[in-house]
Amino acid sequence: MKDFLDKLGRAAQKTINEGYYNLGSDEQLRHTSHPSLQKCIREEIHVPIIAEVKLSSPSLGRIRENENIEQLATSLKRGGAVALSVLTEPKYFSGSIARFTRIRENVNLPLLMKDIIISPRQIDTAAAIGADAILLIQALFHRGYCELDLNQMIDYAHALNLEVLLETHTEEEFTTALDTPTNLVGINNRDLRSLQVDIQTTIKILQKIRPKARLETKVIVSESGITGPQDIHKLRQNGAQAFLVGSTIMKAPHPEETLRKMVMAI
Repeated sequence: MKDFLDKLGRAAQKTINEGYYNLGSDEQLRHTSHPSLQKCIREEIHVPIIAEVKLSSPSLGRIRENENIEQLATSLKRGGAVALSVLTEPKYFSGSIARFTRIRENVNLPLLMKDIIISPRQIDTAAAIGADAILLIQALFHRGYCELDLNQMIDYAHALNLEVLLETHTEEEFTTALDTPTNLVGINNRDLRSLQVDIQTTIKILQKIRPKARLETKVIVSESGITGPQDIHKLRQNGAQAFLVGSTIMKAPHPEETLRKMVMAI
């Protein structure tokens, strides 16, 4: 049965074919060195929050208007974000490569290019626009949407000095991810097939992992559905090390203050 994950995979292929990732010279940035995402997370003394710059989502529709994006990104840095996740997927998330480059030019934090990545062409683009990391979704490899196999895509990203956040949703995907060369493993609390969200997804998966020392080999990131400090406490107690938060911050009248409360939760 087709579900929303299939829609994302098909839309990504169409976007690639349309030339969206074929950059002009004005969109490519001179490479500069930025902090490592996993290193920043491991060294963060407060709660490591990857704050997501997201104007729309399939589940909520329009979240935030296209305001001064540089000012928004700077406010998230002030709020204590350990890194920023910036949407570049244009069809379902109103993402923008141009918006990413504007943020890159104004914020010296690790930047994760958040997209439905199924081709090395997109990884080339991530490197060209100054990303420090990319997101890969393990389920898209299982469904045959990706041009290379999972380890090949991770290796390709690493060859371009990009870290990889490998997103999972099930226990089987998560345990498989621990054995890949990825830098970070994400657990998406949102089921991309149905768009239903439940933070117990992270908790249930992490509680089943034995031995617990396996979790120390990667940075574990809980994604989606995190609404406040109370969720941070639950997830961290069960082994999550970092947290990717988008909608809660983007919906807030004062994103910087909302983010700061989460960063200072522990």
